[in-house]
Amino acid sequence: MNSPANVAGSPAVQRDVPERVPTDWKTATMQKRIRRRYAAERRFRFFGLAAVSLSAGFLAFLLITMLMSGIGGFQRTLVTLPIDFPAAGLEVDRTQLKTRGADLALAGAGLENTVNGAAAATFGEDNRVISDSAWLTVRDAIKADPSILSRKVSIPVPAAPGIEEAAKADGEPADEAMVAKLGRAGAISTGFNTDFFKSADSTDPTAVGIWGALKGSLMTMLVTLLIAFPVGTLSALYLEEYAPRNRWTDLIEVSINNLAAVPSIIFGLLGLAVFLGTLNLPRSAPIVGGLTLALMIMPVIVIAGRNAIKAVPPSIRDAALGIGASKVQVVFHHVLPLALPGILTGTIIGMARALGETAPLLMIGMRAFISQPPQGFADPATVLPVQIFLWSDQVSRGFIEKTSAAILVLLAFLLAMNALAIYLRNRFETRW
Repeated sequence: MNSPANVAGSPAVQRDVPERVPTDWKTATMQKRIRRRYAAERRFRFFGLAAVSLSAGFLAFLLITMLMSGIGGFQRTLVTLPIDFPAAGLEVDRTQLKTRGADLALAGAGLENTVNGAAAATFGEDNRVISDSAWLTVRDAIKADPSILSRKVSIPVPAAPGIEEAAKADGEPADEAMVAKLGRAGAISTGFNTDFFKSADSTDPTAVGIWGALKGSLMTMLVTLLIAFPVGTLSALYLEEYAPRNRWTDLIEVSINNLAAVPSIIFGLLGLAVFLGTLNLPRSAPIVGGLTLALMIMPVIVIAGRNAIKAVPPSIRDAALGIGASKVQVVFHHVLPLALPGILTGTIIGMARALGETAPLLMIGMRAFISQPPQGFADPATVLPVQIFLWSDQVSRGFIEKTSAAILVLLAFLLAMNALAIYLRNRFETRW
């Protein structure tokens, strides 16, 4: 028998012994590898920082562009218009103002013609200085103080779109000359447009406001929240805590994931067929818009709810069951409160997505001209994204600033909703 020394010293065994790997980290090979690894890490950090900077740059460009374009939409130009009501022959007694109503009485007495005649006498027949809605401002002044009908007064009224653009150094030469003339007379002023937040849609760009569309959006979002949140949350609880694991639940899960990726206009077609075509609900109403958007964001809430419920440790359930709690008590007393921050975060993000949607609401007719804010959930209404879409299609230059201003308001609401979601997540998140 060969000795171990002979076996170890044989040529065959010597060829099988692997070559010793150097362990000296100061060798040139190892230093080269380390330099390549550090260089790759620096490149990764550079490209990551470049991607973040590029994204922040695009966001800043968007916000700055919208701010520069829309800041003028929050301002309005007023022209002081002297009106001699006794000389104009506008005779409306206080009895008519009370019995017929100020709007009907003043319109029937020819207030609009009186205001236009005073403007023509003051500024000339060829100069269009006041807006078409100026008589509405005079009407509101009379409603606030009917005694002005018996004397001559000077009332600040909205300027015409051309004069307003010229006051912002972006008008025609003739309008700029009129603005200079009015400025020398002290008859023109520029201030914050509070009526932009109190008025609804109008054909006059100087009289439009976002309150009608904003109120329609709030009512639509309220219907969406009242339907999508409880149904989505209960669906997530059932699928995660009660439903058996079989082919049917797998099919439901796949269907929910697919519905979350369906284009929003498909839900608009569904709402058109079901809510308007079958149930005959009122067209262009907040209740129909809310039902349609609830169908759209419900899959998002279900997915977010299931993920939040999965994040609750099984030990919580086992401990509750161990002390005698029923299944319902475990779910609603322990699992749901711990998962609620994640569910709320997903709900708010889904609501923010619904707030910015336009396509499904266009399909159900929420693109009508709404001159008065809706009073109920069945009244005709529009929403802020659709209002922006309608204003962007107008020919008048006066609507450009109003469109950008409405976009800023919409962005503010979206940022506020996302900030609320981040706050809720950080405030109530439990780390296990």
